[in-house]
Amino acid sequence: MPEPGAVPAYRRIVLKLSGEALAGRLGYGIDPEILARVADELAEIVHLGVQVAVVIGGGNIFRGIAASAGGMERATGDYMGMLATVINALALQDAVEKAGVATRVLSAIEMRAVAEPYIRRRAIRHLEKGRVVVFAAGTGNPFFTTDTAGALRAVEIGAEAIFKATRVDGIYTADPEKDPNAVKLDRVGYIEVLNRGLKVMDTTAISLCMENKLPIVVFDLNRPGNIRRIMSGEPVGSMVSADVVSRLAP
Repeated sequence: MPEPGAVPAYRRIVLKLSGEALAGRLGYGIDPEILARVADELAEIVHLGVQVAVVIGGGNIFRGIAASAGGMERATGDYMGMLATVINALALQDAVEKAGVATRVLSAIEMRAVAEPYIRRRAIRHLEKGRVVVFAAGTGNPFFTTDTAGALRAVEIGAEAIFKATRVDGIYTADPEKDPNAVKLDRVGYIEVLNRGLKVMDTTAISLCMENKLPIVVFDLNRPGNIRRIMSGEPVGSMVSADVVSRLAP
């Protein structure tokens, strides 16, 4: 835990949270235990003075790409996936407010009965007031992933980093759950991520981060306290940034 008065490593962040992360061991839907733990960790760093926004996926409920593979029109499937992210956003809002922090859901698709419409300046104002902002419905456009939405929103609101929550403790040369020879990369450059096809975020999101020099911190969501450790300056997970020279052999 940081010392009283310690300055967090980041002032404003965007957490990219997948829908699958909320499903946990259930594999689908929302696991209440994981939801509550994530909410508690977000509340903890808000109390440290960090401004927190979340971009949330919907893969635990519906995936547009999977529906498209089954014959559904891709745009229709993607819009359905956006609606799934709103369900997750409302669940996260409820959990974070139960943890004692005011939260606002801002949706790229207008549905005023359950969420505010996304307006950049309004989102920034919520953050400045100490509220957690949950961005729902992706970018509001089909054919774009929530990874791209995360990068876009982070750039728009002036975030200092985007935190990508995963099931492993960083970036590897291959899937460590399948390849025992996979090597962890503590720091890596954007170009190397693109050239080597490292599974961090999709290419559109990586390119957007690269153009705006937005660092990406990849960490294991399943280890409690990791978000706080990163804020304390501890070396957790892996980082993608502009100031890294590749050391990997070609």
